[in-house]
Amino acid sequence: MTPQIIAVLGIMLVATVMLVTELVRSDVVALLTLSALGLFGLVNPQDVFAGFSRPAVITIMSVFIITAGLERSGATRFIGHRLLKLAGPHEGRLMPLVMLAGAALSLVMNNIAAGAVLLPAIVGVTRQTDLKPSKLLMPLAFATMLGGMATLLTTSNILVNNALREAGLQTFSVFDFLPVGVPLVIAGTLYMLLIGSKLLPDHAPAGAPRVATPRELSELYGLQQAVTQLYVCGGSVMAGQPISAASWSEKLGLSIFGVSRGGKILLPPDKSLVILEGDIVLAGGEAAGSALESCGLIPTVDPAWKGDLASEDVRLIELILSPRSDFITKTLKQINFRDKYGLSVLAIWRKGAALRDALGDVALQWGDALLAQGTRDKIKILRADPNVLVLDEDDAPDVQPRKAPLAVAIVIIALALATTNIFPIAEAAFAAALALVLTGCLTMDDAYRAIEWRAIFLIAGFIPLGIALEHTGAAALLGQSLVGTLGQLGPLVMAGGLFLATTLVLQVVGNVGSAVIFAPIAINAAQQMGADPRAFAMAVALGTSMAFLIPTAHPVNVMMMGPGGYTVKDFVRVGWGMTVVLFIVVMIALPIVWHL
Repeated sequence: MTPQIIAVLGIMLVATVMLVTELVRSDVVALLTLSALGLFGLVNPQDVFAGFSRPAVITIMSVFIITAGLERSGATRFIGHRLLKLAGPHEGRLMPLVMLAGAALSLVMNNIAAGAVLLPAIVGVTRQTDLKPSKLLMPLAFATMLGGMATLLTTSNILVNNALREAGLQTFSVFDFLPVGVPLVIAGTLYMLLIGSKLLPDHAPAGAPRVATPRELSELYGLQQAVTQLYVCGGSVMAGQPISAASWSEKLGLSIFGVSRGGKILLPPDKSLVILEGDIVLAGGEAAGSALESCGLIPTVDPAWKGDLASEDVRLIELILSPRSDFITKTLKQINFRDKYGLSVLAIWRKGAALRDALGDVALQWGDALLAQGTRDKIKILRADPNVLVLDEDDAPDVQPRKAPLAVAIVIIALALATTNIFPIAEAAFAAALALVLTGCLTMDDAYRAIEWRAIFLIAGFIPLGIALEHTGAAALLGQSLVGTLGQLGPLVMAGGLFLATTLVLQVVGNVGSAVIFAPIAINAAQQMGADPRAFAMAVALGTSMAFLIPTAHPVNVMMMGPGGYTVKDFVRVGWGMTVVLFIVVMIALPIVWHL
């Protein structure tokens, strides 16, 4: 083992530990890895930053833009609504159609976007029926990953394809994944319908109730019982000041939901509203009686308030944090949520309970659901923010339905050009993204916003690690070790071992890390055994989508946890069976399709 191999494996080990422990953000880990490889001379100077210009990265950027174009045109929304309408309020029909819709969208969209498109529609259906989101949202998450197994246009599959290109081998075409991917989609759907549906939790979700009226939302979060009605006495220190200047939250730990003045309820009050003597303030939170007395406030009951926290102009909405939200670990004060969006957060649902006190100081976590109050125009602005996902479809962002056929046609043409090898996939995808902008399906600013730059830096930062594994001989060494262990059992067993190893590592380092690590190892193992490198690479690519065992293995799982009310145990209980079934299908399909 040469010093270069030891250095590469050491860097890979440190990067893996940092990803598992989350000591540093994953994109920062990727950039640190890139820098270390360059400083130690483990990759050529021209390869240090080559990841940013690789066709794989261009393809992924283009897919982000294509996804936004399909969403903005309303094409994906139309597909989702039509399928849900076709299924009706019957779980036996709805679950397979939800899964097929999620898988179909994942063929041309990234998994997270496919899940985000259908999530509000599914929540809306469950609120109008007796169905529970817990019976549908995990199947949706699993379906988007199953769909990713049937297409090249998935981040990890593109990275595996890039490893083949780096090795000077024939790469995958767009639909090379279909012969194995389609049986996996069918098997996964049947498993969820026949077995998984019986293992899914059957309970009211955390933050996404079956009911949708404002009063029922208030009851779910316990707001009506928790609202404190305070009469502003003459001479009160809180009178004569705007709400923002009186520091209600800092002094008393209260959040103001409304103000009753002369029999009229102001919902929600603007922060510039001056509180007057004789007003009755509707607030959430608990304050000591002595603190209220010192501020000239007396608890009372306002006959004008009927318990409503919404009106014709003011709505209550629920929202969750998106998988890559910048709001994670930040408080509402740090986000400056009320000033930024013009909305008031009334409660936070976390782990089966509603938090209502001192919300401005609560650090937001994965799986939190927020109940917010605001006007329709403010809610519309919030929907455009990629940090959150609103769990209903009223007042949805502006779409251009007349552009939907054009957007779909552009994507189909691009896929046809790539499939027939008239253009490489990167060029075809880039041309499609550009065409969507030029035809007005989305603006150039929309295109820039659609790109998940954190993911781009993560991918571009880790690509040099794959190059280093190949060029230093580390991949050949690891491949040789695998061949020595499993090679005598035949190529199919070797492919199965690579699939399982990738699946296990995926659970802790994610799909990008597992693809970068195992793709060059698989290619070298195949070359040493005289097998088809693309067959072993396919096994690795399929393994990078097997994020069924724990929710943190893939962001789309995390996105469904809050609305579905899931726990880690729920994913383990359902996911292990899915993993076993798909492994069996892979072991049957690989030798048939790839002649192992």
